[in-house]
Amino acid sequence: MNNMELLADALSYIELNLCETITAESVARNCFCSKSGLEKLFRNVYHYGVKEYVIKRRITKAARELVRYPEATVLDIALRYSYQSHEAFTRAFQQVWGCSPSVFRKEKRFTDIFPRLLQPFEKGDAYMKQRKPVDISELYDLFLERKDCYFICCDIKGLVPINEISYKTGDLAILETVRRMEKCAGDEDIIFRIGGDEFVLLTASRDIAYVQELAEGIGRMNGEMICFEGQEIPLALHTGITKFEGRHLKYDELFVWLHQAILDNK
Repeated sequence: MNNMELLADALSYIELNLCETITAESVARNCFCSKSGLEKLFRNVYHYGVKEYVIKRRITKAARELVRYPEATVLDIALRYSYQSHEAFTRAFQQVWGCSPSVFRKEKRFTDIFPRLLQPFEKGDAYMKQRKPVDISELYDLFLERKDCYFICCDIKGLVPINEISYKTGDLAILETVRRMEKCAGDEDIIFRIGGDEFVLLTASRDIAYVQELAEGIGRMNGEMICFEGQEIPLALHTGITKFEGRHLKYDELFVWLHQAILDNK
């Protein structure tokens, strides 16, 4: 089994077992490899370990259920995702989302902060090989319904030096990016994370003036600060508007097209 096959098996096993007891050891055992080898591969490709990825995926799925199932208690959802107490779940949730599950349920719409990872591209140009492929199947389904509507593409300017301060700072930058996009988005507009620091806002509009107003609103927040351990760090986003015109796009082509649109607007 080569490294890409190993990653694919590990990611699939994790996704199928998010509601079960799962450890780096159990993932490695299922993939017939050593824990140290799996961890090294994971960190080299994705820049964090298996345990952290499992937590981020669990909390992402839990966030979706908090919004979709208001009748479920926070404890119900915590137990479903293998947290044995409200307190333990709240601590993990706070680390990912920067707020408690109860506050999130009242205030948030966007839930997929850490979408499922896919194995890296082995084909394509250098730029695409550096992208972090994620599952955008829901975006693709909506794209088919709204293919005449506009996208707003966003990514963070200079995330590398932000991450060099701390990966926690990078996570704060991701959350702030979502906050800015949510602040400007209309009720029918939907945000998706499509990579490491790349996002799209799929509007429900064919009105270019409306979409330009949204993009300008996001852009006006460029330079506003995020704060980490008393240090203020300016955050700015590249923003670009795009609309697909032409033949029907396949799933993989949509991913490439959106990332190319981001690159073209830098």
